[in-house]
Amino acid sequence: MIIAPFEEALNIKSENILNGLDSSIIVIDDYLNIAYLNNSAEQFFAGSQIQLKGKNISQLLPFDSPLMSLIRQVQVGGSSVSDHGFTLDTQRTTKQLVNVQITPMLDNPGFTILNIFERSIANKIDRQLTHRNTARSISAMSAMLAHEIRNPLSGIRGAAQLIEQQATGDDRELTQLICDETDRICQLVDRMEVFSDQRPLERKPVNAHKVLERVRQIAQVGFANNIKIIEKYDPSLPCISGNHDQLVQIFLNLVKNAAEAIKHNNGEIVLQTSYQHSVHFALPGNVTRTHLPLVVTVQDNGIGIPVEVQENLFDAFVTSKSNGTGLGLALVAKLIDDHGGIIEFDSNPGKTLFRVMLPMSADANEDG
Repeated sequence: MIIAPFEEALNIKSENILNGLDSSIIVIDDYLNIAYLNNSAEQFFAGSQIQLKGKNISQLLPFDSPLMSLIRQVQVGGSSVSDHGFTLDTQRTTKQLVNVQITPMLDNPGFTILNIFERSIANKIDRQLTHRNTARSISAMSAMLAHEIRNPLSGIRGAAQLIEQQATGDDRELTQLICDETDRICQLVDRMEVFSDQRPLERKPVNAHKVLERVRQIAQVGFANNIKIIEKYDPSLPCISGNHDQLVQIFLNLVKNAAEAIKHNNGEIVLQTSYQHSVHFALPGNVTRTHLPLVVTVQDNGIGIPVEVQENLFDAFVTSKSNGTGLGLALVAKLIDDHGGIIEFDSNPGKTLFRVMLPMSADANEDG
């Protein structure tokens, strides 16, 4: 068959694109034989096209590899499957932490595409999960603060009030300053106490769109009254397994941060919901993989998050605001952790996006 010049050029271009990807792309047939692999896959499996093409992929993996069951799931079910934080042990390499996406080729029935993201890319998942450890460490720290700091502060304030009774002029101003600053620290400790609340979350089916509607109403009559809020909702989204008031607090904090990041007149905040099929995460401390199919996204076109604070964004007292305490996102981290969810973000000037992934309620009936 004679291939037209433009078709040949297209084939070459497609090959170059696949070989330019950092992720490993492997195409297998219904019998698990390798039909194609790109350069990254050659490196990943420590073999060349000539060595690996035509081999059964089971020859490259341990007999009991979970990847084999995922492949069979896609071949039988006909729908894509993703797995994050997946430990892959091949016969040619050591254990590696990867993300895996397996997809049937719709235009070529009988073939399946394996897309494997190596650790360099999977590091993003580490950042998605750091808020969980942050939330737990903040809880311990807040309990210590409430106990160890409030009592000495009370003594300091009482002493300052006694001195103030006999002070005059500048000395009275100094004692008042001591009282004011002591009160300010007490208020900060009060805000920290919410982190030490370890009571189990009372879960009910919660409609995400009603939560976001409440958040939008609060925002538009207050801090975001001059900002356009765009809603992009999946009308068929199932209910969240969670607490209505805490979910309002989570997204109200995220929307408030988004509004404060917008410094121009064409501000927009996009609230979006979606359902992601067959996406699982390996969460610290859990043997089983957690299914978090419900995604709520808060996006703004503000100035973005400074690079120097992104690494520790969910830590307490980390903030880029001149008058901020750095507790807003730490609280968000704690509440999302209580829900068994995770949060990730991407930020550049002109586009910052927070994506919250939450569990679905097994009860289809919405609370209330």
